[in-house]
Amino acid sequence: MFRRRLTLSLCFLAGVAVLEGIGAALAIGVARDQVERGRVASDIRTGFVELSATKQRLRTWVAQRQQGAGADVQVREALQSDMRGILLRLESLAAAAEQHGGPQAQEENLRRRDAVAVLMQSVAELEQAVDAAMPLAPGADAQQAWQALSAVFDRSQGRDLRQLIDDSLAREAAAVERERRAADQTLAWMRHLWLAMALTLALLAVAAAVHFARALRRPLDHLSEGAQALQRGDLAHRIPVAGVDEFSAVATSMNTLAAELASHRSRETLARQQLEDQVAGRTAELRDALDALRAADARRRQLFADISHELRTPTTAIRGEAEITLRGPDRTAPDYKAALRRIVETSAQLGHVINDLLAMARSDIDALSLVRQPVDLGALVQEAVAQSAALAEGRGVAVRCDGPASAADARLEVPGDAQRLRQVLLILLDNATRYSHPGGVVQVGWATTAQGGLPVCTVDVTDQGIGIGADELPQVFERHFRGRQAREARPEGSGLGLPIAQALARAHGGHVDLQSRVGQGTRARLVLPLAAEARA
Repeated sequence: MFRRRLTLSLCFLAGVAVLEGIGAALAIGVARDQVERGRVASDIRTGFVELSATKQRLRTWVAQRQQGAGADVQVREALQSDMRGILLRLESLAAAAEQHGGPQAQEENLRRRDAVAVLMQSVAELEQAVDAAMPLAPGADAQQAWQALSAVFDRSQGRDLRQLIDDSLAREAAAVERERRAADQTLAWMRHLWLAMALTLALLAVAAAVHFARALRRPLDHLSEGAQALQRGDLAHRIPVAGVDEFSAVATSMNTLAAELASHRSRETLARQQLEDQVAGRTAELRDALDALRAADARRRQLFADISHELRTPTTAIRGEAEITLRGPDRTAPDYKAALRRIVETSAQLGHVINDLLAMARSDIDALSLVRQPVDLGALVQEAVAQSAALAEGRGVAVRCDGPASAADARLEVPGDAQRLRQVLLILLDNATRYSHPGGVVQVGWATTAQGGLPVCTVDVTDQGIGIGADELPQVFERHFRGRQAREARPEGSGLGLPIAQALARAHGGHVDLQSRVGQGTRARLVLPLAAEARA
Protein backbone atom coordinates (compact mmCIF):
# COMPACT_ATOMS: atom_id res chain seq x y z
CA MET A 1 0.00 0.00 0.00
CA PHE A 2 2.59 2.54 1.08
CA ARG A 3 5.00 1.16 -1.47
CA ARG A 4 2.54 1.68 -4.33
CA ARG A 5 1.72 5.26 -3.35
CA LEU A 6 5.36 6.12 -2.87
CA THR A 7 6.27 4.64 -6.26
CA LEU A 8 3.55 6.60 -8.06
CA SER A 9 4.57 9.84 -6.39
CA LEU A 10 8.20 9.39 -7.26
CA CYS A 11 7.36 8.51 -10.87
CA PHE A 12 5.21 11.63 -11.19
CA LEU A 13 7.94 13.86 -9.78
CA ALA A 14 10.50 12.24 -12.08
CA GLY A 15 8.23 12.87 -15.10
CA VAL A 16 7.88 16.54 -14.19
CA ALA A 17 11.64 16.83 -13.81
CA VAL A 18 12.17 15.15 -17.22
CA LEU A 19 9.71 17.55 -18.89
CA GLU A 20 11.49 20.47 -17.30
CA GLY A 21 14.81 19.19 -18.62
CA ILE A 22 13.42 18.70 -22.15
CA GLY A 23 11.99 22.22 -22.17
CA ALA A 24 15.24 23.66 -20.91
CA ALA A 25 17.20 21.78 -23.57
CA LEU A 26 14.91 23.07 -26.36
CA ALA A 27 15.09 26.63 -25.08
CA ILE A 28 18.87 26.43 -24.82
CA GLY A 29 19.04 25.18 -28.43
CA VAL A 30 16.88 28.07 -29.67
CA ALA A 31 18.94 30.63 -27.75
CA ARG A 32 22.17 29.07 -29.01
CA ASP A 33 20.98 29.37 -32.64
CA GLN A 34 19.99 32.99 -32.12
CA VAL A 35 23.30 33.85 -30.52
CA GLU A 36 25.16 32.08 -33.31
CA ARG A 37 23.21 34.03 -36.00
CA GLY A 38 23.95 37.27 -34.18
CA ARG A 39 27.66 36.40 -33.96
CA VAL A 40 27.80 35.59 -37.69
CA ALA A 41 26.04 38.87 -38.60
CA SER A 42 28.45 40.77 -36.35
CA ASP A 43 31.45 39.06 -37.97
CA ILE A 44 30.08 39.89 -41.47
CA ARG A 45 29.62 43.53 -40.50
CA THR A 46 33.17 43.63 -39.14
CA GLY A 47 34.41 42.09 -42.41
CA PHE A 48 32.72 44.82 -44.47
CA VAL A 49 34.28 47.49 -42.24
CA GLU A 50 37.74 45.93 -42.59
CA LEU A 51 37.30 45.63 -46.38
CA SER A 52 36.35 49.31 -46.66
CA ALA A 53 39.31 50.39 -44.52
CA THR A 54 41.78 48.22 -46.47
CA LYS A 55 40.39 49.53 -49.74
CA GLN A 56 40.89 53.08 -48.51
CA ARG A 57 44.53 52.36 -47.59
CA LEU A 58 45.05 50.88 -51.07
CA ARG A 59 43.56 54.06 -52.59
CA THR A 60 46.11 56.09 -50.61
CA TRP A 61 48.93 53.85 -51.85
CA VAL A 62 47.83 54.42 -55.49
CA ALA A 63 47.80 58.17 -54.91
CA GLN A 64 51.35 58.01 -53.59
CA ARG A 65 52.31 55.89 -56.58
CA GLN A 66 50.95 58.42 -59.07
CA GLN A 67 52.63 61.29 -57.28
CA GLY A 68 55.95 59.47 -57.25
CA ALA A 69 56.11 59.56 -53.44
CA GLY A 70 57.96 56.25 -53.21
CA ALA A 71 55.06 53.81 -52.68
CA ASP A 72 56.36 50.36 -51.67
CA VAL A 73 55.22 47.43 -53.86
CA GLN A 74 55.25 45.05 -50.85
CA VAL A 75 52.69 47.29 -49.11
CA ARG A 76 50.43 47.01 -52.16
CA GLU A 77 50.72 43.23 -52.24
CA ALA A 78 50.00 43.01 -48.52
CA LEU A 79 46.87 45.18 -48.87
CA GLN A 80 45.63 43.16 -51.85
CA SER A 81 46.24 39.92 -49.93
CA ASP A 82 44.28 41.30 -46.95
CA MET A 83 41.35 42.21 -49.22
CA ARG A 84 41.25 38.73 -50.75
CA GLY A 85 41.38 37.16 -47.26
CA ILE A 86 38.56 39.36 -46.02
CA LEU A 87 36.40 38.43 -49.02
CA LEU A 88 37.03 34.72 -48.47
CA ARG A 89 36.05 35.11 -44.83
CA LEU A 90 32.91 37.03 -45.83
CA GLU A 91 32.00 34.26 -48.27
CA SER A 92 32.43 31.64 -45.51
CA LEU A 93 30.38 33.70 -43.04
CA ALA A 94 27.65 34.15 -45.63
CA ALA A 95 27.45 30.38 -46.03
CA ALA A 96 27.29 30.00 -42.23
CA ALA A 97 24.49 32.60 -42.08
CA GLU A 98 22.49 30.63 -44.65
CA GLN A 99 22.98 27.43 -42.60
CA HIS A 100 21.78 28.99 -39.33
CA GLY A 101 19.14 31.27 -40.87
CA GLY A 102 15.47 30.40 -41.20
CA PRO A 103 13.02 30.85 -44.13
CA GLN A 104 12.40 34.48 -43.08
CA ALA A 105 16.08 35.34 -43.68
CA GLN A 106 16.19 33.98 -47.27
CA GLU A 107 16.00 37.42 -48.92
CA GLU A 108 18.67 38.75 -46.58
CA ASN A 109 20.99 35.86 -47.45
CA LEU A 110 20.50 36.48 -51.20
CA ARG A 111 21.38 40.14 -50.84
CA ARG A 112 24.43 39.20 -48.76
CA ARG A 113 25.58 36.71 -51.39
CA ASP A 114 25.10 39.29 -54.14
CA ALA A 115 27.12 41.91 -52.26
CA VAL A 116 29.99 39.50 -51.65
CA ALA A 117 30.02 38.45 -55.35
CA VAL A 118 30.11 42.09 -56.57
CA LEU A 119 32.89 42.92 -54.15
CA MET A 120 34.97 39.93 -55.22
CA GLN A 121 34.62 40.97 -58.88
CA SER A 122 35.51 44.58 -58.00
CA VAL A 123 38.61 43.50 -56.09
CA ALA A 124 39.79 41.48 -59.10
CA GLU A 125 39.31 44.52 -61.36
CA LEU A 126 40.93 46.76 -58.78
CA GLU A 127 44.04 44.57 -58.56
CA GLN A 128 44.56 44.86 -62.32
CA ALA A 129 44.18 48.65 -62.21
CA VAL A 130 46.43 49.05 -59.19
CA ASP A 131 49.12 46.80 -60.68
CA ALA A 132 49.10 49.03 -63.79
CA ALA A 133 49.33 52.27 -61.81
CA MET A 134 52.51 54.20 -62.61
CA PRO A 135 53.85 57.62 -61.64
CA LEU A 136 52.25 60.42 -63.72
CA ALA A 137 54.31 61.78 -66.57
CA PRO A 138 55.32 65.44 -66.38
CA GLY A 139 52.49 67.60 -67.62
CA ALA A 140 49.84 64.89 -67.22
CA ASP A 141 46.39 65.83 -65.92
CA ALA A 142 46.41 64.59 -62.27
CA GLN A 143 42.70 65.36 -61.78
CA GLN A 144 41.70 63.19 -64.72
CA ALA A 145 43.99 60.34 -63.57
CA TRP A 146 42.52 60.43 -60.08
CA GLN A 147 38.92 60.39 -61.39
CA ALA A 148 39.75 57.39 -63.57
CA LEU A 149 41.24 55.57 -60.61
CA SER A 150 38.31 56.52 -58.34
CA ALA A 151 35.91 55.03 -60.87
CA VAL A 152 37.71 51.70 -60.48
CA PHE A 153 37.60 51.96 -56.67
CA ASP A 154 33.97 53.11 -56.35
CA ARG A 155 32.10 51.31 -59.13
CA SER A 156 31.93 47.77 -60.50
CA GLN A 157 29.47 46.14 -62.86
CA GLY A 158 27.60 49.41 -63.04
CA ARG A 159 26.99 49.51 -59.25
CA ASP A 160 28.17 51.98 -56.62
CA LEU A 161 30.47 50.03 -54.31
CA ARG A 162 30.32 52.58 -51.51
CA GLN A 163 26.54 52.41 -51.45
CA LEU A 164 26.74 48.61 -51.59
CA ILE A 165 29.02 48.49 -48.56
CA ASP A 166 26.89 51.02 -46.66
CA ASP A 167 23.75 48.98 -47.35
CA SER A 168 25.52 45.79 -46.23
CA LEU A 169 26.69 47.42 -43.01
CA ALA A 170 23.19 48.66 -42.28
CA ARG A 171 21.70 45.26 -43.07
CA GLU A 172 24.16 43.39 -40.84
CA ALA A 173 23.72 45.89 -38.00
CA ALA A 174 19.97 45.38 -38.19
CA ALA A 175 20.47 41.59 -38.20
CA VAL A 176 22.70 41.80 -35.12
CA GLU A 177 20.16 43.92 -33.29
CA ARG A 178 17.32 41.63 -34.36
CA GLU A 179 19.06 38.45 -33.19
CA ARG A 180 20.10 40.08 -29.92
CA ARG A 181 16.50 41.01 -29.16
CA ALA A 182 15.36 37.51 -30.07
CA ALA A 183 18.02 35.95 -27.80
CA ASP A 184 17.02 38.25 -24.94
CA GLN A 185 13.37 37.29 -25.41
CA THR A 186 14.26 33.59 -25.48
CA LEU A 187 16.36 33.87 -22.31
CA ALA A 188 13.56 35.72 -20.56
CA TRP A 189 11.14 33.02 -21.63
CA MET A 190 13.53 30.32 -20.40
CA ARG A 191 13.89 32.07 -17.07
CA HIS A 192 10.13 32.23 -16.57
CA LEU A 193 9.76 28.63 -17.71
CA TRP A 194 12.43 27.40 -15.28
CA LEU A 195 10.99 29.36 -12.41
CA ALA A 196 7.49 28.06 -13.10
CA MET A 197 8.60 24.45 -13.46
CA ALA A 198 10.88 24.63 -10.41
CA LEU A 199 8.07 26.13 -8.35
CA THR A 200 5.68 23.45 -9.58
CA LEU A 201 8.15 20.68 -8.79
CA ALA A 202 8.86 22.12 -5.36
CA LEU A 203 5.16 22.38 -4.53
CA LEU A 204 4.55 18.82 -5.67
CA ALA A 205 7.53 17.55 -3.64
CA VAL A 206 6.36 19.43 -0.53
CA ALA A 207 2.85 18.07 -0.94
CA ALA A 208 4.13 14.51 -1.31
CA ALA A 209 6.45 14.95 1.69
CA VAL A 210 3.63 16.27 3.89
CA HIS A 211 1.30 13.46 2.83
CA PHE A 212 3.80 10.67 3.48
CA ALA A 213 5.04 12.27 6.71
CA ARG A 214 1.51 12.23 8.10
CA ALA A 215 0.85 8.70 6.84
CA LEU A 216 4.14 7.25 8.12
CA ARG A 217 4.58 9.03 11.44
CA ARG A 218 2.49 6.73 13.65
CA PRO A 219 3.65 3.31 12.30
CA LEU A 220 7.27 4.47 12.29
CA ASP A 221 6.93 5.66 15.90
CA HIS A 222 5.60 2.24 16.91
CA LEU A 223 8.45 0.47 15.09
CA SER A 224 11.02 2.79 16.63
CA GLU A 225 9.68 2.14 20.12
CA GLY A 226 9.83 -1.59 19.48
CA ALA A 227 13.41 -1.39 18.19
CA GLN A 228 14.50 0.65 21.22
CA ALA A 229 12.86 -1.89 23.51
CA LEU A 230 14.81 -4.69 21.83
CA GLN A 231 17.98 -2.64 22.14
CA ARG A 232 17.38 -2.21 25.87
CA GLY A 233 16.77 -5.92 26.19
CA ASP A 234 13.06 -5.52 27.03
CA LEU A 235 11.89 -8.65 25.24
CA ALA A 236 8.41 -8.42 26.80
CA HIS A 237 7.52 -5.31 24.74
CA ARG A 238 5.08 -5.85 21.84
CA ILE A 239 4.33 -3.49 18.92
CA PRO A 240 0.61 -2.71 18.25
CA VAL A 241 -0.59 -4.26 14.98
CA ALA A 242 -3.32 -2.44 12.98
CA GLY A 243 -4.28 -3.08 9.36
CA VAL A 244 -2.66 -5.26 6.75
CA ASP A 245 -0.03 -2.93 5.29
CA GLU A 246 3.76 -3.33 5.18
CA PHE A 247 4.27 -1.83 8.64
CA SER A 248 1.88 -4.30 10.19
CA ALA A 249 3.86 -7.18 8.65
CA VAL A 250 7.13 -5.73 10.04
CA ALA A 251 5.56 -5.26 13.48
CA THR A 252 4.34 -8.87 13.51
CA SER A 253 7.83 -10.10 12.56
CA MET A 254 9.46 -8.03 15.32
CA ASN A 255 7.00 -9.32 17.92
CA THR A 256 7.75 -12.91 16.87
CA LEU A 257 11.48 -12.15 17.00
CA ALA A 258 11.20 -10.74 20.53
CA ALA A 259 9.38 -13.88 21.72
CA GLU A 260 12.04 -16.15 20.19
CA LEU A 261 14.86 -14.08 21.68
CA ALA A 262 13.29 -14.25 25.13
CA SER A 263 13.12 -18.04 24.88
CA HIS A 264 16.70 -18.33 23.67
CA ARG A 265 17.93 -15.95 26.34
CA SER A 266 16.61 -18.06 29.17
CA ARG A 267 18.17 -21.22 27.75
CA GLU A 268 21.46 -19.47 26.95
CA THR A 269 21.73 -17.99 30.44
CA LEU A 270 21.42 -21.40 32.06
CA ALA A 271 23.89 -23.02 29.68
CA ARG A 272 26.41 -20.14 30.05
CA GLN A 273 26.32 -20.36 33.84
CA GLN A 274 27.08 -24.07 33.74
CA LEU A 275 29.86 -23.57 31.19
CA GLU A 276 31.44 -20.72 33.18
CA ASP A 277 31.57 -22.89 36.29
CA GLN A 278 33.30 -25.68 34.37
CA VAL A 279 35.73 -23.33 32.63
CA ALA A 280 36.63 -21.57 35.88
CA GLY A 281 37.47 -24.85 37.58
CA ARG A 282 39.49 -26.19 34.67
CA THR A 283 41.29 -22.83 34.17
CA ALA A 284 42.41 -22.77 37.79
CA GLU A 285 43.77 -26.31 37.48
CA LEU A 286 45.60 -25.51 34.24
CA ARG A 287 47.02 -22.27 35.65
CA ASP A 288 48.45 -24.05 38.69
CA ALA A 289 49.92 -26.79 36.52
CA LEU A 290 51.40 -24.29 34.06
CA ASP A 291 52.98 -22.20 36.82
CA ALA A 292 54.53 -25.28 38.36
CA LEU A 293 55.79 -26.45 34.97
CA ARG A 294 57.29 -23.06 34.14
CA ALA A 295 59.03 -22.82 37.49
CA ALA A 296 60.46 -26.33 37.13
CA ASP A 297 61.60 -25.68 33.57
CA ALA A 298 63.22 -22.37 34.54
CA ARG A 299 65.08 -24.02 37.42
CA ARG A 300 66.20 -26.87 35.16
CA ARG A 301 67.47 -24.54 32.44
CA GLN A 302 69.26 -22.31 34.94
CA LEU A 303 70.85 -25.27 36.68
CA PHE A 304 72.11 -26.80 33.43
CA ALA A 305 73.49 -23.48 32.26
CA ASP A 306 75.28 -22.75 35.54
CA ILE A 307 76.63 -26.30 35.81
CA SER A 308 78.01 -26.25 32.26
CA HIS A 309 79.73 -22.93 32.87
CA GLU A 310 81.02 -23.42 36.41
CA LEU A 311 82.40 -26.90 35.84
CA ARG A 312 84.24 -25.96 32.66
CA THR A 313 86.80 -23.59 34.19
CA PRO A 314 88.05 -25.82 37.11
CA THR A 315 88.15 -28.97 35.00
CA THR A 316 90.02 -27.16 32.24
CA ALA A 317 92.51 -25.84 34.80
CA ILE A 318 93.07 -29.34 36.24
CA ARG A 319 93.60 -30.80 32.78
CA GLY A 320 95.92 -27.97 31.77
CA GLU A 321 98.01 -28.35 34.94
CA ALA A 322 98.33 -32.09 34.42
CA GLU A 323 99.17 -31.77 30.71
CA ILE A 324 101.89 -29.19 31.36
CA THR A 325 103.41 -31.35 34.12
CA LEU A 326 103.40 -34.46 31.93
CA ARG A 327 104.41 -32.84 28.67
CA GLY A 328 107.75 -31.35 29.75
CA PRO A 329 110.94 -33.18 30.75
CA ASP A 330 111.26 -35.01 34.02
CA ARG A 331 110.97 -32.65 36.96
CA THR A 332 111.99 -32.76 40.57
CA ALA A 333 109.77 -34.11 43.27
CA PRO A 334 109.00 -30.63 44.65
CA ASP A 335 107.79 -29.57 41.17
CA TYR A 336 105.48 -32.54 40.95
CA LYS A 337 104.25 -31.87 44.48
CA ALA A 338 103.57 -28.23 43.64
CA ALA A 339 101.63 -29.28 40.52
CA LEU A 340 99.69 -31.90 42.48
CA ARG A 341 99.00 -29.33 45.18
CA ARG A 342 97.52 -26.96 42.65
CA ILE A 343 95.47 -29.79 41.20
CA VAL A 344 94.22 -30.65 44.71
CA GLU A 345 93.33 -27.02 45.36
CA THR A 346 91.50 -26.74 42.05
CA SER A 347 89.72 -30.06 42.77
CA ALA A 348 88.67 -28.70 46.13
CA GLN A 349 87.41 -25.59 44.41
CA LEU A 350 85.55 -27.83 41.94
CA GLY A 351 83.90 -29.59 44.88
CA HIS A 352 82.78 -26.27 46.32
CA VAL A 353 81.41 -25.26 42.93
CA ILE A 354 79.45 -28.52 42.67
CA ASN A 355 77.98 -27.92 46.13
CA ASP A 356 77.09 -24.36 45.14
CA LEU A 357 75.43 -25.51 41.96
CA LEU A 358 73.35 -27.99 43.89
CA ALA A 359 72.31 -25.17 46.17
CA MET A 360 71.57 -22.98 43.14
CA ALA A 361 69.10 -25.59 42.00
CA ARG A 362 67.06 -24.65 45.06
CA SER A 363 67.67 -20.89 45.18
CA ASP A 364 69.25 -18.02 43.24
CA ILE A 365 72.99 -17.29 43.38
CA ASP A 366 72.40 -14.05 45.29
CA ALA A 367 70.93 -16.07 48.15
CA LEU A 368 74.04 -18.28 48.65
CA SER A 369 75.54 -18.00 52.11
CA LEU A 370 79.02 -16.50 52.37
CA VAL A 371 81.64 -17.39 54.98
CA ARG A 372 82.91 -13.89 55.68
CA GLN A 373 86.38 -13.46 57.16
CA PRO A 374 89.40 -11.25 56.44
CA VAL A 375 91.02 -12.41 53.20
CA ASP A 376 94.48 -11.45 51.91
CA LEU A 377 93.57 -10.13 48.48
CA GLY A 378 97.12 -10.19 47.11
CA ALA A 379 97.64 -13.85 47.97
CA LEU A 380 94.21 -14.67 46.55
CA VAL A 381 95.08 -12.93 43.27
CA GLN A 382 98.39 -14.77 42.99
CA GLU A 383 96.70 -18.13 43.60
CA ALA A 384 94.10 -17.40 40.89
CA VAL A 385 96.88 -16.35 38.47
CA ALA A 386 98.78 -19.58 39.18
CA GLN A 387 95.67 -21.69 38.58
CA SER A 388 94.82 -19.96 35.30
CA ALA A 389 98.40 -19.89 33.99
CA ALA A 390 98.24 -23.47 32.77
CA LEU A 391 94.99 -22.88 30.92
CA ALA A 392 96.36 -19.66 29.43
CA GLU A 393 99.54 -21.39 28.26
CA GLY A 394 97.46 -23.94 26.39
CA ARG A 395 95.83 -21.05 24.55
CA GLY A 396 99.14 -19.39 23.73
CA VAL A 397 98.52 -16.51 26.15
CA ALA A 398 100.81 -15.33 28.96
CA VAL A 399 99.38 -14.22 32.34
CA ARG A 400 101.53 -11.67 34.13
CA CYS A 401 100.95 -10.57 37.72
CA ASP A 402 102.14 -6.97 38.08
CA GLY A 403 101.62 -7.02 41.84
CA PRO A 404 100.33 -4.15 43.96
CA ALA A 405 100.49 -0.56 42.76
CA SER A 406 102.59 0.41 45.83
CA ALA A 407 104.42 -1.26 48.71
CA ALA A 408 101.65 -0.18 51.09
CA ASP A 409 99.22 -2.31 49.08
CA ALA A 410 101.30 -5.48 49.37
CA ARG A 411 98.87 -6.92 51.90
CA LEU A 412 95.26 -5.89 51.56
CA GLU A 413 92.55 -7.55 53.58
CA VAL A 414 88.96 -7.60 52.41
CA PRO A 415 85.98 -9.09 54.25
CA GLY A 416 84.58 -11.95 52.28
CA ASP A 417 84.55 -15.59 51.24
CA ALA A 418 87.91 -16.61 49.76
CA GLN A 419 86.36 -19.36 47.70
CA ARG A 420 83.77 -16.99 46.17
CA LEU A 421 86.35 -14.27 45.47
CA ARG A 422 88.69 -16.79 43.85
CA GLN A 423 85.77 -17.88 41.69
CA VAL A 424 85.23 -14.26 40.56
CA LEU A 425 88.92 -13.83 39.72
CA LEU A 426 89.05 -17.10 37.80
CA ILE A 427 86.01 -16.05 35.75
CA LEU A 428 87.68 -12.73 34.85
CA LEU A 429 91.00 -14.46 34.03
CA ASP A 430 89.23 -17.14 32.00
CA ASN A 431 87.46 -14.50 29.91
CA ALA A 432 90.68 -12.53 29.44
CA THR A 433 92.66 -15.52 28.19
CA ARG A 434 89.77 -16.97 26.20
CA TYR A 435 89.29 -13.82 24.12
CA SER A 436 92.98 -12.86 23.75
CA HIS A 437 94.95 -13.36 20.56
CA PRO A 438 97.68 -16.05 20.55
CA GLY A 439 100.88 -14.48 21.87
CA GLY A 440 98.96 -11.92 23.88
CA VAL A 441 99.58 -10.92 27.48
CA VAL A 442 97.04 -10.67 30.32
CA GLN A 443 98.13 -8.31 33.09
CA VAL A 444 96.80 -8.52 36.67
CA GLY A 445 97.32 -5.87 39.33
CA TRP A 446 95.65 -4.50 42.44
CA ALA A 447 95.62 -1.24 44.34
CA THR A 448 93.62 0.88 46.81
CA THR A 449 91.65 3.96 45.86
CA ALA A 450 88.70 6.05 47.01
CA GLN A 451 85.21 5.67 45.65
CA GLY A 452 82.20 7.55 46.93
CA GLY A 453 84.31 8.98 49.77
CA LEU A 454 85.28 5.49 51.07
CA PRO A 455 88.53 3.57 50.50
CA VAL A 456 88.19 0.48 48.33
CA CYS A 457 90.55 -1.97 46.71
CA THR A 458 90.52 -2.75 43.01
CA VAL A 459 91.81 -5.71 41.02
CA ASP A 460 92.40 -5.01 37.31
CA VAL A 461 92.56 -7.81 34.71
CA THR A 462 93.67 -6.28 31.39
CA ASP A 463 93.96 -8.13 28.08
CA GLN A 464 94.86 -7.23 24.51
CA GLY A 465 92.13 -9.27 22.90
CA ILE A 466 89.15 -8.75 20.63
CA GLY A 467 87.35 -6.19 22.84
CA ILE A 468 83.64 -5.39 23.23
CA GLY A 469 81.59 -2.87 21.29
CA ALA A 470 80.44 0.25 23.15
CA ASP A 471 76.79 -0.53 22.36
CA GLU A 472 77.15 -4.02 23.90
CA LEU A 473 78.86 -3.09 27.18
CA PRO A 474 75.61 -2.36 29.09
CA GLN A 475 74.35 -5.88 28.27
CA VAL A 476 77.35 -8.06 29.11
CA PHE A 477 76.11 -8.69 32.68
CA GLU A 478 72.81 -10.12 31.43
CA ARG A 479 72.47 -13.88 31.53
CA HIS A 480 73.21 -15.65 28.23
CA PHE A 481 74.14 -12.42 26.43
CA ARG A 482 77.22 -12.63 24.22
CA GLY A 483 78.54 -9.85 21.99
CA ARG A 484 79.08 -10.18 18.28
CA GLN A 485 82.89 -10.31 18.61
CA ALA A 486 82.65 -13.00 21.30
CA ARG A 487 80.31 -15.17 19.23
CA GLU A 488 82.63 -15.00 16.24
CA ALA A 489 85.77 -15.81 18.29
CA ARG A 490 84.28 -18.48 20.63
CA PRO A 491 80.97 -19.87 19.43
CA GLU A 492 80.82 -22.37 22.33
CA GLY A 493 80.36 -19.77 25.11
CA SER A 494 77.22 -19.63 27.31
CA GLY A 495 77.19 -16.00 28.47
CA LEU A 496 76.98 -16.87 32.20
CA GLY A 497 80.46 -16.02 33.49
CA LEU A 498 80.16 -12.27 33.89
CA PRO A 499 76.59 -12.41 35.36
CA ILE A 500 77.79 -14.91 38.00
CA ALA A 501 80.90 -12.81 38.74
CA GLN A 502 78.79 -9.67 39.11
CA ALA A 503 76.36 -11.46 41.44
CA LEU A 504 79.20 -12.74 43.66
CA ALA A 505 80.89 -9.32 43.70
CA ARG A 506 77.67 -7.62 44.77
CA ALA A 507 77.20 -10.26 47.46
CA HIS A 508 80.54 -8.97 48.89
CA GLY A 509 79.40 -5.35 48.71
CA GLY A 510 81.38 -4.60 45.53
CA HIS A 511 80.91 -4.77 41.79
CA VAL A 512 82.62 -5.51 38.47
CA ASP A 513 83.24 -2.79 35.85
CA LEU A 514 84.29 -3.25 32.22
CA GLN A 515 86.11 -0.85 29.91
CA SER A 516 86.75 -2.06 26.38
CA ARG A 517 87.39 -1.03 22.79
CA VAL A 518 86.95 -3.32 19.81
CA GLY A 519 90.29 -4.68 18.60
CA GLN A 520 92.28 -3.12 21.47
CA GLY A 521 91.35 -5.24 24.47
CA THR A 522 89.32 -5.11 27.70
CA ARG A 523 89.99 -4.08 31.28
CA ALA A 524 87.84 -5.84 33.92
CA ARG A 525 87.96 -4.19 37.35
CA LEU A 526 86.78 -5.91 40.53
CA VAL A 527 85.96 -3.31 43.23
CA LEU A 528 85.70 -4.54 46.86
CA PRO A 529 85.35 -2.70 50.17
CA LEU A 530 88.35 -2.91 52.52
CA ALA A 531 88.23 -4.56 55.91
CA ALA A 532 87.81 -2.28 58.91
CA GLU A 533 91.47 -2.72 59.96
CA ALA A 534 92.67 -1.85 56.47
CA ARG A 535 90.52 1.26 56.38
CA ALA A 536 91.91 2.33 59.73
